[in-house]
Amino acid sequence: MLAHASFTISGDAVIPQVWTRYFQHDPDIAVAKGDAINDPTGEGRDLRRRTGVWGISSKGKVQSDLLEPHLRSLIERLRLPRADLREVIEQQGGIVRFFCFWVNESGDRVPDIPDDIRTMMEAMGGTIEIDEYR
Repeated sequence: MLAHASFTISGDAVIPQVWTRYFQHDPDIAVAKGDAINDPTGEGRDLRRRTGVWGISSKGKVQSDLLEPHLRSLIERLRLPRADLREVIEQQGGIVRFFCFWVNESGDRVPDIPDDIRTMMEAMGGTIEIDEYR
């Protein structure tokens, strides 16, 4: 696949269980600030998560090399937009974003982010980020 996307809410006060209940959807990632991380060096260091994150991804769930179908799938699964979402995010001190993975080895592919999705994210106080690989 040349594209996929994720929707995440992150922040120091993000409690993953709150978002699982809110969206009524099991996340692909759910970690709280302070959760333990396995030490990849094997030295047994006490490593902790720096921030909380709740998110879902389209990877492996949507078959398209374009971003729009991935974004639309996430929007449908989370039933976005929601009138109270921005307020709930702000109450938890969270940051909301769509993070898009985009392979562009040829250099001639243009990410397709429709204006209605950009407007929706702006209204929620969120961002759309594209991580492009060449």
